Amino acid sequence: MCETCGCQETVALHQQEDSKRKIELEEKVLSKNDRLAERNRGVFEAMKVVVVNLVSSPGAGKTTLLERTIRELKSEMTIGVIVGDQQTDRDAKRLESTGVKAHQINTIDACHLDAHMIRHSLDQFSLSEFNLLFIENVGNLICPGAFDLGEDFRVVVLATTEGEDKPLKYPGIFLDSHLVLLNKMDLVGVLKVDPDQCLSFVKRVNPLSSALCVSARTGEGMDKWYDWLRKKVMEKKETG
Repeated sequence: MCETCGCQETVALHQQEDSKRKIELEEKVLSKNDRLAERNRGVFEAMKVVVVNLVSSPGAGKTTLLERTIRELKSEMTIGVIVGDQQTDRDAKRLESTGVKAHQINTIDACHLDAHMIRHSLDQFSLSEFNLLFIENVGNLICPGAFDLGEDFRVVVLATTEGEDKPLKYPGIFLDSHLVLLNKMDLVGVLKVDPDQCLSFVKRVNPLSSALCVSARTGEGMDKWYDWLRKKVMEKKETG
């Protein structure tokens, strides 16, 4: 340290002030988001629509899983989808081809959806007509975990191609999850991945989270996922 001017102490002080300002800004952003999320939640509750926030890393198979799910359940219930991507409407078009209403949100530089984006997207739907609304979040295992959207359930889609240790590396996204879908089970033999080890890591991070092993491509295990959705839709319909 320079004894005459104390420059090292000055640098440290500025770093502390910058860190404090960053924390205060993050707290303000998340507090505002949480208030908006509660408003969204009130709307969803009033309309008796079940809202499922699907989160995953890119390529885990969210869109393929949604395509199969919608085709299997659309004769039983009315389904809508909000899709988040940084650019393009490719996924929204894929989902619209199943015959349901899909609305695309392009987040540009943002790595997640937030409650404000969802609130504006609701203007595209007649929520009173829907039983189930999926939110396909931006592919990212970090940022979406910090933002409540007002959803009823957060479902993490985790692919066997990602390896067993993702729950330990990115615990935040799993902490508040209600269900984990371990997708691409049809590739387990090729990858030599251990699904039980992966699911044990999920339980280590979040003992309350349920988990299902599925393959959106072959349909393996998907019936249990459909039953989970049917149960949640029925439960919400019967409340209030």
